[in-house]
Amino acid sequence: MKTYFLSFFLLVATLSWLNAQNTLYLHLDEEGAKINKEIYGHFSEHLGTCIYEGIYVGEDSDIPNIDGYRTDVVEALKEMKVAVLRWPGGCFADTYHWKDGIGPKEERPSIVNVHWGGVTEDNSFGTHEFLNFCELIGTEPYLSINVGSGTVREAAEWVEYVTSSNESPMTELRKKNGREDPWDVKFWGIGNETWGCGGDMRPEYYADVYRQFAGYVRGRGFQKIAVGPSGSDYNWTEKFMQGMSGKTHLAQGLSLHYYTLPTGNWGAKGSSTDFGEEMYFKTIRNTLNVEEYIVNHIKIMDQYDRRKQIMLAVDEWGTWYDPLPGSNPGFLQQQNSMRDAMVAGSNLNIFNNHADRVSMANIAQIVNVLQSVILTKKEQMVLTPTYYIFKMYNVHQDAQLVPSSIASEKYTYEGESIPAINASSSIKDGVLSITLCNLNPNKSVSIDCNFPGGEFKSATGKIVTSENINDYNDFGQNEKVTMSDFKVGKPSKGKLNVEIPAHSVVLVQLMP
Repeated sequence: MKTYFLSFFLLVATLSWLNAQNTLYLHLDEEGAKINKEIYGHFSEHLGTCIYEGIYVGEDSDIPNIDGYRTDVVEALKEMKVAVLRWPGGCFADTYHWKDGIGPKEERPSIVNVHWGGVTEDNSFGTHEFLNFCELIGTEPYLSINVGSGTVREAAEWVEYVTSSNESPMTELRKKNGREDPWDVKFWGIGNETWGCGGDMRPEYYADVYRQFAGYVRGRGFQKIAVGPSGSDYNWTEKFMQGMSGKTHLAQGLSLHYYTLPTGNWGAKGSSTDFGEEMYFKTIRNTLNVEEYIVNHIKIMDQYDRRKQIMLAVDEWGTWYDPLPGSNPGFLQQQNSMRDAMVAGSNLNIFNNHADRVSMANIAQIVNVLQSVILTKKEQMVLTPTYYIFKMYNVHQDAQLVPSSIASEKYTYEGESIPAINASSSIKDGVLSITLCNLNPNKSVSIDCNFPGGEFKSATGKIVTSENINDYNDFGQNEKVTMSDFKVGKPSKGKLNVEIPAHSVVLVQLMP
């Protein structure tokens, strides 16, 4: 009888909590997955001014630099803590032949970037420049192998050139080019978007191609990432996983690409600065779809990989708007507003909450392209709202996820509704970190955070917000969107109430 009444009491308490508005319940007694730092990854493609002018200006530039890398960009990325950086693409990767980018720069052949603007590049930024840049900013490199127009031999020789310490032709070539010791590169992408610009392949065919390439990309501790689907293309995941039957050990990751389009189509995608609440709502609504895609793709993967050896890598994500007026349309230049901060915070919360299977994510792209964290123009540099979200959220890197349940009021616009609040939580070195997004642009929202059993004596806060949803940071102007201190109350008896202003992202940290 006692057991019955206890169970009934717990049921009533649970139903009461579920009916409550705006409550976050943290399950400190449950062991969550480790949030891989690589979830806080970035993407650098030879596209527009991402590499040249953005990251690399050359040693002879008047712009302050370290061995050709912009000093301001280097310092900003160090502070933000870039966990992993993907290169050289993207679509560019499947036209790129790595041997063209090594050796004396004056002897390197040029390449026409057929995918992005048709510009001619001199290959002065190649394998050495990229990997040395990763060492400089303290990040893990992630190399994308050319499958679309490359060969297995080319891929195998690149791996040997980069990682081998044995006596071999590629090792000797690397030493001749000035690098005695190999680099530590563990992340290798086998192709890029092979369903599109990477070869227009069928998933069944790509599975065979992947198995062939993966067999020659050999190295201890390598994480080989296969080309996965775009958005809700469940057929690609199904057919590829079928094709990997008996060989799932050859892949440690499957990629997922999903770009947030305000209009939902690739035609007129909408402006990055000139928008109102309608485009704001549609953007946020569409970006939240990524959680559904993650869940459904993992369900398919699990049918063929019951030991869950293959993780999901969301290695291209972010907003994609119309190019800025007057810019080269092939350079994909857009501004980055408070709306993008809300997108970034929401996506990172989703990735954190699925850290048991999402092992990596890479926002596109790191400088000057799409939803970048940095913008540059000659000697000037701007930190975008998305930069401040990544800087705020870096407390989650390699922390332990705290499983949570959330009840949220709705944010409704013209009859459609989405949850007003999303969140994720982690614990590291005894400090509990909670990141919260209030998606409602019109009103502040109060939420009760419950963490029974947690002995926390004090709390601090940070906030990213602005006056308007389309505020952005621009060259030569004071920042409109930045990160600042946020006052929170004192936790008491396992509870803390937080008042989150409209269209804001908040970090609350509780200390023992």
